[in-house]
This record gives sequence, C-alpha cells and structure tokens, in this order.
Amino acid sequence: MPSLIRFLIILIFLGGLVFAGMFALVAFVEPTPKEVSQRIPSRDLLGDTDTARPGGNLPQPNVTSGDNDTQ
Repeated sequence: MPSLIRFLIILIFLGGLVFAGMFALVAFVEPTPKEVSQRIPSRDLLGDTDTARPGGNLPQPNVTSGDNDTQ
C-alpha cells in the first residue's frame, strides 16, 4: 500500500509540474502576430487545361458565367 501512495503522489507532483508549465507559458509568453500571404497564379484559379505542365491532370473548377437565375 505505501508504494501505491508513493506512486499517486509522484503522479500528482508530475501533473502539477505540467500545469505549472502551461500556466507559465500563458502568463509569460506573448505571441507576435504577423500577416501571411501566399500568391496563387491566375492560371490555377481559372483552370488552365494545358496537360503538358506538371499537375495538368487536376480536376477543373466548376465555374459558370451568364445568367444563373433560371432553374
């Protein structure tokens, strides 16, 4: 029985260390926000059908033009 109590005390102590570490991160570390942007070529947005380039067999986007009010 004493080994069980010792084991539980060690687990509680380790859990307290983890909790204290998380609290320290929240209290003392301030993240720096920064803007992230990624350029997407227009040929990828418009659905270029050229199959000679790598990745040319990708599915084409479902883009329609004109009057879409008729059902």
